[in-house]
Amino acid sequence: MALDFTAIDFETANGFRGSPCSVGLIKVRGGRAVERASWLMRPPEGYDEFDPRNVAIHGIRPHEVAGAPRFADLFAEIGGFIGEDVLVAHNAAFDLGVIRSALEVSGMAAPAYDYACTVVLSRRTYRLVSHSLPFAAAEAGVPLEHHHDATEDAAACAGILIDIARRHGAESVAGVYGALGLPLPRQQAFTPGDAVSPATARILARSAGTGGRTTAGSGPRAGRTWVPWPDEGTNPPANTAADPHHPLFGHRIVFTGALGMPRSEAKARAAELGAQPASSVTRATTLLVVGDGFVAADLSAGRATNKARRALALRERGQRVEVLSEGEFLQMLGVRWPAASV
Repeated sequence: MALDFTAIDFETANGFRGSPCSVGLIKVRGGRAVERASWLMRPPEGYDEFDPRNVAIHGIRPHEVAGAPRFADLFAEIGGFIGEDVLVAHNAAFDLGVIRSALEVSGMAAPAYDYACTVVLSRRTYRLVSHSLPFAAAEAGVPLEHHHDATEDAAACAGILIDIARRHGAESVAGVYGALGLPLPRQQAFTPGDAVSPATARILARSAGTGGRTTAGSGPRAGRTWVPWPDEGTNPPANTAADPHHPLFGHRIVFTGALGMPRSEAKARAAELGAQPASSVTRATTLLVVGDGFVAADLSAGRATNKARRALALRERGQRVEVLSEGEFLQMLGVRWPAASV
């Protein structure tokens, strides 16, 4: 088998993953990028308000997609480009979830996809302080000049998988997973009337409880108000029945700094997805989530909390600890920006 796949990256209008406003796709044949496609789009009706926090990340504004087709109207073209390919994404739980949730709220069927997650593969191949896309792309020798441009991010993702396949001597996506002793993940098909995904169920319940509002507010927002975490609280047990392909599954996770949700909720969400929360950084720690507006690039600039410094010290002694920003953690959860951070 050849190293054939399609890499995909979505940008969303707001914190609900079913609100795509841009997509980039890269088709790879025989380990080489041969074709690319991209679209701007309006998210599904009712889920199309642009959150300034998302705009600040990707730079896409409502007027830029005002005349674009809805996601549901574009999906035939997007799906046609993908065809029968394995889909590859950096944090595939998010990008595959975008397709699923956007089709669910549009009342449309979703096809099944075999997929690969370059976050999971990066963690098993590279020794990085952060496996966010810029760090993994740099390790793979892939240029990434405009992070959060969907097409450039998809191209970087494709380059990462090509590099990982080369390092493992694999000739197909399934071969990469096989070299690591993992089965190739698959997202099942969805037919309207089936139970919707948890991310969609949460947004539908929230919408029903707020008279149909689906976003965390409207209009410009100045600054960010954080909810402090007064104490660590309890550490719920990891859900051993969670999806083992999720990028949080099997990790021992610690939180530091203030996020837009209570620490107890962050721990509960992580545990639900198969991570084991803990209260301090130890040799068992594999993931550290840093709040207070931290981004992965802060590591290079030396900006870190005491727990982050402890994690970096452990890394210097050979411990594999990864540092995540709040935004990366929330994307892995597949949840909206917390209302408290508005």
